[in-house]
Amino acid sequence: MIKLRYICLAAAAAVVVTLSSCSSTPTAENPSAPVASPPATEAVSNNSHSGHNNKEKININNAILSELDKFEAKLGVPALSNKIQANRPYGRPEDLVTKKVITQEQFDQIKDQVGVQEVVLTGEAKDVDYMSKLGLMKGHLLVAKELLDQNQPKQAEPHIGHPVEEIYVDVEDQLNERKVKEFKTTLVSLQDLVKSSPKDNKVKTNFTSSMQAVDGAIAALPADQRSKPGFALQVINELLDSANSEYGAAIANGKVTAPIEYQDSRGFVFYANELYKGISSQVAQADPEAHKVIDTSFAELIKVWPAAIPPAKAVKTPNDVTKLVKTIEENSQKVVGKSNTQAQR
Repeated sequence: MIKLRYICLAAAAAVVVTLSSCSSTPTAENPSAPVASPPATEAVSNNSHSGHNNKEKININNAILSELDKFEAKLGVPALSNKIQANRPYGRPEDLVTKKVITQEQFDQIKDQVGVQEVVLTGEAKDVDYMSKLGLMKGHLLVAKELLDQNQPKQAEPHIGHPVEEIYVDVEDQLNERKVKEFKTTLVSLQDLVKSSPKDNKVKTNFTSSMQAVDGAIAALPADQRSKPGFALQVINELLDSANSEYGAAIANGKVTAPIEYQDSRGFVFYANELYKGISSQVAQADPEAHKVIDTSFAELIKVWPAAIPPAKAVKTPNDVTKLVKTIEENSQKVVGKSNTQAQR
């Protein structure tokens, strides 16, 4: 389950400029190449990203749980994300061992991905980061709505709480910069109501208000920007990357052992698919073959989550999901590449 503190979008968007002039590439959990975009980040320090092994580093001091789930899925250690979060702060990556969060052997498997400093995003990368965070909120709320409709308030409540507890703090500065009206209180009110009086008629009204608030925040980005395939595909791939991590943390021995993570990943994939439908005609025109592959992969990906309440047996393995996500990302990159080429002419 995600305890988001920061989504590093350099992998989805940008060449990261560190003090050592290093550049980032995809994480080990999702090894596909990132969607290309112009340089748009600055690193606070050279501990943030390192190009020595060309691996994107995850800041263990403030990463959200969906990012930390990459470690959990890679190492196969149950609840590792929460354990990393509970032992913060870390002065150096090796503190994961000294604080007995993981063993030295386990650390050696992920050390190239572990960072302790923050990355500052600018330009398009910052906009993608903003939209992606709000997209995660939407994913949480979409699956919460499904569960509420099925009279499962206890299962729905965490997904209403996550936008407040995990994401809002990370996007709050950007909301203020973009002069978006504060809506944390709206989300908190809905969460409290679902906890105390899930059958109250106000739940439906408050839910609608919460969803409208998130949509309003998304609308702070110009509509023409959000509808550009090159931009939307970056957001879509960020959502899929988070979904991939969540799904990997949800499955063990072919079974869904962590329903909340399963539900998180469902919400992220379904919203990503919704975004793709909005640009699919443009993608089909720009690159018919890439569109066909992306559309087919999404259709297969959706089948992984047959319902909001998980089945006893997983429909696909985490590796299967990773392959589908990678296929979408690789073909997205083709479309973005063509878009960038045309823009430079």
